Amino acid sequence: MTDETPPPEPHTPPSPPSSPRGESTSVWWVRLVSRMPLVLLYRLADLLGWLAFRVFPYRDAVVRGNLGRAFPEWDEARMRAVRRRYYQGFADMLVEVIKSATLPAAEIRRRVRIVNLEAPRSHLAEGRSVLLAAAHQCNWEWMLLALSLELDYPLDAAYKPLVDVWAEREMKKVRSRFGCRLIPAKQLLSDILQRGPVTRAIAMVADQEPTTSERKHWTRFLNRDTAFYMGPEEISRVTRLPVFFIAMRRVRRGFYEMEFQPLASPGERLAAGELTERYVRAVEQQIRAAPADWPWSHKRWKLKKSLYAGR
Repeated sequence: MTDETPPPEPHTPPSPPSSPRGESTSVWWVRLVSRMPLVLLYRLADLLGWLAFRVFPYRDAVVRGNLGRAFPEWDEARMRAVRRRYYQGFADMLVEVIKSATLPAAEIRRRVRIVNLEAPRSHLAEGRSVLLAAAHQCNWEWMLLALSLELDYPLDAAYKPLVDVWAEREMKKVRSRFGCRLIPAKQLLSDILQRGPVTRAIAMVADQEPTTSERKHWTRFLNRDTAFYMGPEEISRVTRLPVFFIAMRRVRRGFYEMEFQPLASPGERLAAGELTERYVRAVEQQIRAAPADWPWSHKRWKLKKSLYAGR
């Protein structure tokens, strides 16, 4: 799914300026690489993963620090093994995202299996929209593409616009190639209210740090005080939509499985923070089950609870 909410287009964003020559070359290069067979791209990923782990360690101190705080019981051998798998998975994700530009729909369906899709579909069939919350586990970009193909209902996804104009344009092309409608995260709630009669699934990735959000929920996550976005909870409270967590796991290289786990039933009244807690516990459970598949190189804990009062 697209980055970030965490928690979407009431108006059409302005067209980006025409690309300079260098950007056109970049587009050509990415498209060319995307047409390479995945078996060759995975050989490239092997090299990139090896370089990132052994030769030019990518944010090694951040990865070690985050894993060490989350899993203090691990010995050095376990830590090293997970770090190695993390860098390899990071490289695999990179080439898979590049391949997403040209990967056929049938191949996405073959590589991403969706479990119990009938759960959200049953609500959609009754004319009720659903809210879907995911995390940055495994390959969230293929998650979005698979959901776009299999849901059989309109899909809106919140995303955080990228600063780089070329990257923003290309990622929007990839993410929307099977019909997903992308909505800037800050516009999501207003868009939902404006298009209330439209039955659809509304998806967001909600496990990034809410550095720009005024509303935060503080909780214990991976052995640390951690702030979470209130986006899914605030939208659920206003709309009373059913909420599902999308869990994703790596079956083997290049193959994944998605599962819908209910977080809130339609109209369910929850105490403040309860929906966010349910989401956090679901995210933590899948991380502990497959720790190498979460982005440990991201500086997730820049905010300190001592700077804020309460949640």
